[in-house]
Amino acid sequence: MYTTSQQPNIILILVDDLGRQDIGFYGSTFYETPNLDRLARESMVFTDAYAACPVCSPTRASILSGQYPARIGVTNYIGSAKDHPSKGRLIDAPYIDHLPLSVKSLAASLSDGGYQTWHIGKWHLGDEPYYLEHHGFDINIAGCQFGHPPAGYFSPYHIPTLEDGPDGEYLTDRLTDEAISLVTNRQTDRPFFLNLCY
Repeated sequence: MYTTSQQPNIILILVDDLGRQDIGFYGSTFYETPNLDRLARESMVFTDAYAACPVCSPTRASILSGQYPARIGVTNYIGSAKDHPSKGRLIDAPYIDHLPLSVKSLAASLSDGGYQTWHIGKWHLGDEPYYLEHHGFDINIAGCQFGHPPAGYFSPYHIPTLEDGPDGEYLTDRLTDEAISLVTNRQTDRPFFLNLCY
C-alpha cells in the first residue's frame, strides 16, 4: 500500500473524436504532438483499450464508474432524448440522462484515498444536481451539462462553470492553461487526480 507521499499523481486526458493515429507517440506521421509525446515518454500510456460506446456520454460514465453503459443506464449521448426513440425501424434502448448519484465514481474513490480531485473541461453527464461536485470532484472548471460550448470554441463561451476569457480566446488553450495553473500552483503535496476532458 502506498503512503500519501508515495501515491502517484494521475492526469487522465480524454479527447472527443481523437483517433489513435492522431498522436505522434501512437504513430502519427502527419500530426505533430511534441508535448504529448514527451508526456507519454515520462508517464504511463494506455496501449490496449476500447471505448465502451461510440458516443461521448456513455463512455465518460463508464470511465468514471468502472461499469458498462448498459449497467449504469447511460446508453446514448445525453441530449439525444429529442430523437428518442429512434425514428428508424428500431427503437433505441431506454437510457437515463445523467450519471446517477448512487454510482461511486473514480474521483470519489480517489478522494477517499487522500487525493485532491480536479475536473477541467467537458462533463456532459447530466444537469445540476448531477454535476461533478456531487461525484467526488473538489474543483470544477468548465464542467456542466453541455456536450459542446453553446457559443462555440472561442470566447465568449457562455459556459456557466467557466468565466469567459478575452474575446477570441480558444477553449482548448484555456483548458490547458487552467490545468497547468492547478498543477503548478497547488498548495499541498497531497497527490492529485486531474480529469482533463477536451
